[in-house]
Amino acid sequence: MTTRCVHLDLLESLDADAFLMSLRRFIARRGKPFELLSDNGTNFVGGARELREAFEAMAPHLKEELAKQQIEFCFNPPSAPHFGGAWEREVRSVKTALKVILKEQSLPETVLCTVLVEVEGILNAKPLGYISSDIADPDPITPSILLMGRYDASLPQAIYDPSNTLGNRRWRHSQVLVDHFWSRFISHYLPSLQERQKWQKDGKHLELNQVVLIVDPQLPQALWPVGKVTATYPGADGRIRTAAVKVKERTYIRPVARLVQLPKLEDTAEDPPT
Repeated sequence: MTTRCVHLDLLESLDADAFLMSLRRFIARRGKPFELLSDNGTNFVGGARELREAFEAMAPHLKEELAKQQIEFCFNPPSAPHFGGAWEREVRSVKTALKVILKEQSLPETVLCTVLVEVEGILNAKPLGYISSDIADPDPITPSILLMGRYDASLPQAIYDPSNTLGNRRWRHSQVLVDHFWSRFISHYLPSLQERQKWQKDGKHLELNQVVLIVDPQLPQALWPVGKVTATYPGADGRIRTAAVKVKERTYIRPVARLVQLPKLEDTAEDPPT
């Protein structure tokens, strides 16, 4: 909930055993969470009950040692998915795009698992904001950076003809599906970052040195160009509808409707003692 990181896992069923094994995999890879927020799925409720019963059946000295290792399960009220807030919105983005690209086709487990993990990488590469500095080319803060502690570029995109994906080339099939997800995701996610209400009042004006994200559906997967506004071009009525954005060593002229302003994240780290 702090880093907005997404972790996707493929379960073979919707029972409590599958959930508990998935939770064990998550803890082994990401670490033990202190709190687990969830809806009232029978597999989640059943898994929480089984863990609680197993804990109560332990010897007293084991319970004392493991009490501080417990995970607190917090369930939403029944029939209230909107209580999920941010995480339900992420789930909806993934499910909507997957329904469009997969439709009714049946995929091998290895192909679907690869697609989900690459989708996870795309979601964790989206910019959250930037930290103000004197560097000319700001690097955006992404969930991946907060998760790994370093910038990690995505693998080069492989382009294949969808008509040639059938057969035994499961690798190509997975790449075509990931590419379709990227196309559907940015067509729905990026417009949601901008307010496109009826033009009865002016929105927030772009300013020089404002850090923005350029919306470009033609870009490869997980590539989010971020740069600084170097110039603005007002129209005859004085309203700014076009701006020049410098990304690395190149400058692009783009309409304001294709620019998303990123929030500035304050660096709260204290200076080291001298």
